[in-house]
Amino acid sequence: MESVKWFKSSRSGNNGSCVEVARLGGDAIGVRDTKARGRGPILTFTQAEWDAFIGGAKLGEFDLTD
Repeated sequence: MESVKWFKSSRSGNNGSCVEVARLGGDAIGVRDTKARGRGPILTFTQAEWDAFIGGAKLGEFDLTD
């Protein structure tokens, strides 16, 4: 998977508390922890799952309320 280009948010700081996202080929989107420096697990989602997650995040579905 070395040819995969990983991205992290431009809003991320340099504290290592970030995730990176990449297109893995076909219908797969990968998410990994920046701190693992490419050696940790990769969560894999279909394009439809990723679109649902991003849509929910934009709508505030994951906002914590106390």
